[in-house]
Amino acid sequence: MNIDPITLEVLTQALISTVREMRATVCRTANSVAIYDAKDFSCGLFDPDSQVIAQSEDIGSHIVPMPWSVRSTMKKLGPSIVPGDIIILNDPYSGGTHLNDVTIVYPVFREGKLIFFPAVRAHWSDVGGMVPGSMSGKATDIYQEGIRIPPMKIVEAGKTNEAVLELMLANMRVPEERLGDFNASLAACRVAERRINEICDKYGVDTLLQASRMDIDRAETRMRACIAALPDGVYHYEDYLETFIGGQFEPLLLPLKLTINGDQMTADFTGASAQVPFPVNSTAAVSSAGVFIAMKSIFDPQAPLNQGSFRPIEVITPEGTIVNVQRPAPAGSHGEIRKRVIATMVGALAQVAPDKVAGDLCRTSFHNLLGGFDKRAGKEWVHYEWSSGGNGAFAQDDGPSAMAPIDWGDLVTVQSTEVIESRMPLLVESSRLAVDSGGAGTTRGGLSMTRKIKILAPQATYSLLSDGAIVPAFGVFGGRSGLPVGAWIERNGAIEEFDSPGKVAGSVIEEGASVIMRSAGGGGYGDPLGRDPEWVRIDRQEGLVSQKSVDEIYGVVFTSDGSVDESATTIRREHLRRSVLQLQTVNSPSCYEDGAVSHRRVCRMNPADAEKAGVAHDDLIELDSRRCAPLRAWVRLDDSVAAGTTPVDMHGLSMLKLINGDPVEFRKIQAGRSPKIENTLTARQT
Repeated sequence: MNIDPITLEVLTQALISTVREMRATVCRTANSVAIYDAKDFSCGLFDPDSQVIAQSEDIGSHIVPMPWSVRSTMKKLGPSIVPGDIIILNDPYSGGTHLNDVTIVYPVFREGKLIFFPAVRAHWSDVGGMVPGSMSGKATDIYQEGIRIPPMKIVEAGKTNEAVLELMLANMRVPEERLGDFNASLAACRVAERRINEICDKYGVDTLLQASRMDIDRAETRMRACIAALPDGVYHYEDYLETFIGGQFEPLLLPLKLTINGDQMTADFTGASAQVPFPVNSTAAVSSAGVFIAMKSIFDPQAPLNQGSFRPIEVITPEGTIVNVQRPAPAGSHGEIRKRVIATMVGALAQVAPDKVAGDLCRTSFHNLLGGFDKRAGKEWVHYEWSSGGNGAFAQDDGPSAMAPIDWGDLVTVQSTEVIESRMPLLVESSRLAVDSGGAGTTRGGLSMTRKIKILAPQATYSLLSDGAIVPAFGVFGGRSGLPVGAWIERNGAIEEFDSPGKVAGSVIEEGASVIMRSAGGGGYGDPLGRDPEWVRIDRQEGLVSQKSVDEIYGVVFTSDGSVDESATTIRREHLRRSVLQLQTVNSPSCYEDGAVSHRRVCRMNPADAEKAGVAHDDLIELDSRRCAPLRAWVRLDDSVAAGTTPVDMHGLSMLKLINGDPVEFRKIQAGRSPKIENTLTARQT
């Protein structure tokens, strides 16, 4: 069947419009603040072959992994599905993301034939588990993260399975909200069913299905052309996730081997750390989605998303690793794995497409959970908060601040103070951008957000599931790292640290105490000494950077009236360039060290060089060629290493685009600072 281009586009946009109407329905009917106000949900259309056909402004981290959920549904229930059936699931091991993301899959039949699956994936604020909000920073198995729902018929031949629904809600906090969210998803799917039937009435079911196939094929053609434009070769990058084993910090290695061969690409994560009994693991669906989201966002951002964009890309995720978790390890940290996968893609692609990439985005989805039982009100409450971080800088401009990253779609990034305070026993005391949180660069990384919330209930618990509290977002081409995430409790004016940064489980907070939550900043792009001095002056005037950064990183000098002193700035910048520590690379067989459960890159250096750089044993540093993305490593003092040199293996040299003997810039990564220090950096609140 041949379909003319105009009809093809009309039908493509009709399906996208159907998804938009689904989204509007959820927003107008859901009960949870996280869904109707913050938009932590997504809608999409899928075909019986489990391919995504249409989406709109939905969250990529929801939609892109959803074909795995549809595939699991078809594998388990396919032959038995009849008109009137509705499937529900949230099981990560069955193609889900994490347990809070509950998915409704709604079969639509036409003329007795299954033609589409409208689906809604919505973040339910609580699905049971060990802490209010379900996502614990210290869960050791998936059973502590909430109730698992494998693909099952919640509605069968038009009749709701009330026993299953009651069993589910009985294991969740604030069940009346969960029921409202469930009904909102059903309503959205029913809207889609009506619209699909209307389109079929006008154009015919065969025409609609053929248009869907053609749309997928042209998306595939576009992506193949994008890949074919890249130089063939094998490119590597590596990153780390954070965990704590026996109370000690343990980085988990995430290596990527990216192969480009003509118009095809393979992303291979062989060598990734084995899964751990800690919320740092995620599913093959989510890990693959990180690869797909990176490619779609970097190379084909304008065209509508469907399955065709992903056909030329193979993703290898070995079972039993942090990128392909198996039962019973926890899987709540899907946002953290996904963002690290995106980061490794950025690191590899920076070697071949420098004009297309940006600095690393904020390291985490930064899941903050507050909740408890309010005795005065006589009811449970749960608040799910994510203070949005900074995005990476790119060649043309600074990264957006406190803004949704590329895997978040139109998710609201600064949740409404008025809604929070009217629905929860909480007081939002402040929301501001964190000074110096964006990675310095010729263009600066986006700033993170610090929010302070006071508890008004007699007692509450606080949990945090995040990453990037120790290893921050990296810059590219000489850009600096962003600020790590942080969380603290303030009691009676005193600020208290948590024993495991970024990972908190059910910490008890009494009435009147406050939680301070700071998200991560984005990485910079290019040498900070190349930044337009006038941009630096404006940043300082606006309170986005401190005077210390102006002096020591950007090298800008102001006159007495606050304008840029160009002559003094030139002299200051030349002095800073000469003070950069560079070490000569010396080829080494291996630069990795075994940890408790994984490998980590180490940087062996002469103690004299370490003293000059102001670093000590086990400090986190980065090696930067300014030609792509830097490598992170942990310092090891070694008298046998010649002064002025550092061993780097061939693998590391290739990732830095260096050859043996080339100089490499050595830079210490600063640890995350506390709010007390942050408040001394500038007098201007932003």
